[in-house]
Amino acid sequence: MKHKKGYKRSMSEQKKRESIIVKTSIIGIVANILLSVFKIVVGLISHSIAIILDAVNNLSDAASSIITIVGAKLAGKKPDIKHPFGYGRVEYLSALVISMIVLYAGITSLRESIDKIIHPEEVSYTTPTLVIVAVAVVAKILLGTYVKNVGEKINSDSLINSGEDAKLDSVISASTLVAAIIFIFTKVSLEAYLGAIISLIIIKSGIGMIKDTVSNILGKSADPDFASDIKAEIRKFDKVRGAYDLILNDYGPDAYTASVHIEVLDDLDANDIDKLTRDITKVIYDKFNVAISAIGVYSINTHDEEIKNMRENVAKIVLSHEHVLQMHGFHYDKEKKIMRFDIVVSLKSKDRDKIFEDVIKDIKEMYKDVEIIANMDTDFAEAKKES
Repeated sequence: MKHKKGYKRSMSEQKKRESIIVKTSIIGIVANILLSVFKIVVGLISHSIAIILDAVNNLSDAASSIITIVGAKLAGKKPDIKHPFGYGRVEYLSALVISMIVLYAGITSLRESIDKIIHPEEVSYTTPTLVIVAVAVVAKILLGTYVKNVGEKINSDSLINSGEDAKLDSVISASTLVAAIIFIFTKVSLEAYLGAIISLIIIKSGIGMIKDTVSNILGKSADPDFASDIKAEIRKFDKVRGAYDLILNDYGPDAYTASVHIEVLDDLDANDIDKLTRDITKVIYDKFNVAISAIGVYSINTHDEEIKNMRENVAKIVLSHEHVLQMHGFHYDKEKKIMRFDIVVSLKSKDRDKIFEDVIKDIKEMYKDVEIIANMDTDFAEAKKES
């Protein structure tokens, strides 16, 4: 069930998604418990701290899968009076808990490894030991690839994090195998030092997962392609001349509310605009699963060639500045000599306020007797430069 991020799911698809998450997590639990048991036995027999730490990490992976199941079940709850936007963000919280488990496992492992460096123990390996470790490497590669691929297909951060962690485990197990081979041929034990390196890798991975998940919780920028698709759909309406200022609020995987501005001709009446905004709201929800909570309206001067030329001149000035992505909402009141418009300045700019001031200054030089009322907008999806 490959699903394009943010697009409408039916109730049956949502239930199927939850079922896939649970099924994949159960496979992860069983696989990690079996691998952990094998590694603990091998580690105790060989006195290998690296293998034992790897086994403990497998147990934490099993716990992560349990959290993923709980998170998926809670996130699937229907909206209620307490949480009218649903419980979708619970999936982000479960992903955060998994990330913290990974980080804790890394810190604990580092402490144990340092202790073994200070108080070393003799290690011993047998052929069955090495075979089991090698099998574990292959098993974790397959498990990690499977879980991550499923997570990407159904847009589940928890499964993606679990899959990444499992693939990392395969690297850790492979390193343990290398250390064992080095010991067999050279009698040089790198176990404790390898354990420390493994721990640092786990810590780094945990921190990276936490950063990504916190970014989702805080509200990161929308997928530019997704935002562009929504605006393109809005522009398909005959009476719409432009769609701007789209803000997407994320309430969990594929659950959004939004607000947007549209440009329309100034000869539309209230009934026309009411019908248009209702139609837009319905189409966007049906196709993208995005509930538009507000649609603002910009009117375009249609009966005055002088104003049309003024708009083109102002647009040239505005877009000549670096990091200015767009101008929209232009309107000129001839009687009062008031010019209104919005400009979008990129978040990549080091000084957005300075760019905005320079734009207004240049326009005032051309239109000295005109009052300029301008707003600096943000393109939260950082779309390409548009006019």
